[in-house]
Amino acid sequence: MIELVHLEKKYENAAPLKDVNAVINDGDIISVIGPSGTGKSTLLRCINMLERPTGGQILLDGEDITAKKYDLTRARRRMGMVFQSFHLFGHLTVIENLMLAPMDILKKTKQEAYDTGVALLRRVGLSGREFQYPDQLSGGQKQRVAIARTLAMDPDVILFDEPTSALDPTMVGEVQSVIRDLTRTGKTMMIVTHEMNFARAISNRVFYMDQGGIYEDGSPQQIFDHPQRELTRRFIRKLRVLEFEIGSRDFDFIGAGAEIDRYCLQNDMAPKDKYRLRLVVEELVQQILLPRFAAPQMHLSIEHADKAQTTAVTVTYVGERFDPRETENELSMLVLQSAAQEICYKYDPANAEPNRVEIRLKAD
Repeated sequence: MIELVHLEKKYENAAPLKDVNAVINDGDIISVIGPSGTGKSTLLRCINMLERPTGGQILLDGEDITAKKYDLTRARRRMGMVFQSFHLFGHLTVIENLMLAPMDILKKTKQEAYDTGVALLRRVGLSGREFQYPDQLSGGQKQRVAIARTLAMDPDVILFDEPTSALDPTMVGEVQSVIRDLTRTGKTMMIVTHEMNFARAISNRVFYMDQGGIYEDGSPQQIFDHPQRELTRRFIRKLRVLEFEIGSRDFDFIGAGAEIDRYCLQNDMAPKDKYRLRLVVEELVQQILLPRFAAPQMHLSIEHADKAQTTAVTVTYVGERFDPRETENELSMLVLQSAAQEICYKYDPANAEPNRVEIRLKAD
């Protein structure tokens, strides 16, 4: 069991952790979520004592590992860390990366470390890669090696710091599959992640971090479906609904595209759904609506329902009645129709933005 007691971490110009209190039970699978800059990674690094807290205590089975005379090697034998940037030794082969710590720290023989490493590579689907070097592997393969290296120390606790954030989207699934398999081992795990469906699927607890601490702690059902506190509700709504105000032709569509990509990643949307969403936004807004209005005033809303696996795009805008389906840009309309299950248009002069277009994306 790990107990965090009034944990603090302060830097010269920031205090990411102000007063963190929590009990992490043996066997807990905890996903740590929240906006960027709220101390999620710092929390994991403090628990593993890669960052020394500036206040409070971390109790590992009752022992204060923050105490000055505590032998940190004892704690680190029991806690493994998987980083987003892999941290493999490039000059060592895959199997050498796995053998190094067990031989140096656990004092295993070379044969014992080798046999354990081969078994772990088989477990993460990389049998036969023992004598390759990290630069011969894909990003997903490197992260699976990093996980196997952590498992080689047989830790009781595994800390994952955004393990898929540095990966190409096509490689995310292979790493998630390995982590899902580890949830059946009984090990305690904490995972900082921006992928909410993944967090919901694997966790028995979720920490939502904000305001320098664990703002809300609950089951996945509570946090994602019935959050109790205001900032959690705002965060979850933002996950479900992505909104933009477009007030000029100089709107930053490149930045908006990056936000849409992050939104798709957070909601574990399939690549084909992400592609259709980008098509709808580009063709409807940039190719059909913007050329129509000299001074555009639009509100773009994207909402993905993960349970129903449906995605809707709604655009409301100021100006005279204009149904996009009547556009002279036939090519853009054909592209739009290829991505849309349904296109609806309404005009209500009583509204501040009287034009309203609702598009439901194809779900097949």
